[in-house]
Amino acid sequence: MVCLGNICRSPLAEGILASKLPAEKFKVDSAGTGDWHIGHSPDDRSIAVAKNNNINISNQKGRQFNTTDFDAYDYIYVMDSSNYNNVLELAQTQDHKDKVKLILDELFPNEKVDVPDPYFGLTNGFEIVYNMLDEVCDVISTKLIKKYS
Repeated sequence: MVCLGNICRSPLAEGILASKLPAEKFKVDSAGTGDWHIGHSPDDRSIAVAKNNNINISNQKGRQFNTTDFDAYDYIYVMDSSNYNNVLELAQTQDHKDKVKLILDELFPNEKVDVPDPYFGLTNGFEIVYNMLDEVCDVISTKLIKKYS
């Protein structure tokens, strides 16, 4: 799961998807394309909305996406088109590029719908983003469990 700073959207997406998958079979992680929040906890508003939905993301620490992630993960879901382009710039092979997907393409194929960054947005922006990610993570988890079971 990749967003810009790895403190709002991607930590939520990591926590949500991890809560829907058996931990012994799947590894879910998140990162940011930027380096501003390396080692920092998620935004307090992300932590709060996750906690309100019985998910604990408070122990996550921000990290920056790097080229080794292409080999470490089968799927790289990005939150918006800017993240998509930034991650693709780091891809060294077609196989790497093929792993990168806009997360909401799982709900709206080829429509290029972005998960809005709630950092400077509406008061309920984190709740809106949580609900979007929860819905798409239902689809992703079902797909992954079916494929790897």
